[in-house]
Amino acid sequence: MTSEMPQVYSKQRIRYAVLSLFIAQGLCFASWASRLPDIKKDFNVESYLHYGLLMFLLPIGKFVAIPIVGFLLQRIGSKKTVLISIVGYALSLFVVSVVPGITGLGITLFLFGTFWNMTDISLNTQAIEVERIYGKPIIATFHASWSLAACVGAVIGYTMINLNVITFYHFLAMAAIAILIIILNYKYLQEPTVVKEPKKVKAEESSVRSKGLRMPETLLIQLGLVWLLALIVENTMFEWSDVYFQSVIKAPESLQVGFLVFMVMMFAGRMLTNFAYTIWQKKTVLQIAGGLIFAGFITSSLFIGYSDTMIVQVIITSVGFMLIGLGISCVVPTIYSIVGDKAKTPVGTALTIMSSISFVGPFVSPLLVGAVSDAYGPKWAYLVVSLVGLCIIAAVSFGRSLKK
Repeated sequence: MTSEMPQVYSKQRIRYAVLSLFIAQGLCFASWASRLPDIKKDFNVESYLHYGLLMFLLPIGKFVAIPIVGFLLQRIGSKKTVLISIVGYALSLFVVSVVPGITGLGITLFLFGTFWNMTDISLNTQAIEVERIYGKPIIATFHASWSLAACVGAVIGYTMINLNVITFYHFLAMAAIAILIIILNYKYLQEPTVVKEPKKVKAEESSVRSKGLRMPETLLIQLGLVWLLALIVENTMFEWSDVYFQSVIKAPESLQVGFLVFMVMMFAGRMLTNFAYTIWQKKTVLQIAGGLIFAGFITSSLFIGYSDTMIVQVIITSVGFMLIGLGISCVVPTIYSIVGDKAKTPVGTALTIMSSISFVGPFVSPLLVGAVSDAYGPKWAYLVVSLVGLCIIAAVSFGRSLKK
C-alpha cells in the first residue's frame, strides 16, 4: 500500500527515527547470538546435529516471512508492518528465555526467524524512502548503524555473561529497549510515495513479458553465488562462534569472546570498505575477502592444535575470527556496489535475482556445520567451511563479468 502522504517532519528527524530502529534490531540480534551457548546449555542440547537442526528453523522462518511481509506491505503499508515486525522480533527474543521445553524453543526460533526477516524487509523499505527524501545515497549509514548496535549488543552480552545475569533479565531488558525505541519513533516513519512509471518503462516491461522469461545476465548469477557463499560464512559465525569457544577450547565464560571479536572486526571492516576501493578494484577486494575468510577458518581450526595452553588457543582462535570478520564485512556492500556500477538490469530486479540465488546460503550452514561437527567435531566443520573462502575467490575470478 502506498500513498501520497505529505512529509510532516524534518528529513533529519525521519532519518534518525529509521536509524534508531536499525539500532533496535541490531541490539536484539546481538543479544540472541551472544547467549547461544547459554541457550544450548539451558535446553540440554548436547548433540551438534540437534543444535544445527534448531538453527535450521531460523531460515525456514525467514523464508515463510517473505510472502507474509509482502502481503502486509501491500495491505497496511510499511509503517504498520515495521511496528508489527519489531515488536514481534523483540517479544520472540524474550520468549526464548522463558519457553518450556525443546519443542517450544523450536517454535520460538521459527517465529524469531520470521519476525527477523519481516523486520529486515520492512525497515529497508523505510530506508529506501528516506533515501528518496534526501535525494542521495545514504542507505549504507543505516546498515552501519545496525553493525555498530550489534557490536554494542555483543559487548552487553559478554558483560551480562560475566556478571552471571541470566538470559531472562538480559532478553527482557533488550526487548523493552527495542519496544521503547519503536514507541518513541513510530510517528516519524513514512509511507513510500507513489512514483508514476513513465509510459516508456511500462511499454518495455510489456515487451519483456510478451517475449517470455529471459536468462538473467551472467554478472548477477555470479554475484548471487558469491552472496550465497557469504551467507554460509555469516550464519556459521553468528550461530557457532561462541559455541566453538565453549566446545573446542573449553574456555570459561569470561573468555568466550568469539562472537564479540568477530562483530567488532566486521564493523571495522565495513568502515574501511570504501577506503579499500581506492587501493584495489572491487573484484580484487572480493578476492582478498575470500582469502581472509579462508585464512581465518584455517587459523581457528588447525593452528590451535599447536598449543595445549587455553589462553594461547583463545588468542589464536580470536585472530582467526578477526580475519573472518574483516573478510566477510566487505562482501555484501561490494556486491551492491558492483551491481550499481556494472549491471545492465534495473537495480531492483537485479537484487531480486541475486536474493533468489543467495537465499540457499542460510539453509546450508546449520545443517552442514551441525552434521560435520556431530560426526567429526567442530574443528573439522570449520575446516570444511574454510573452503567457502576459496570458493568465493573462484566465483569472483571465473569469467569476464567482473573484468573492467
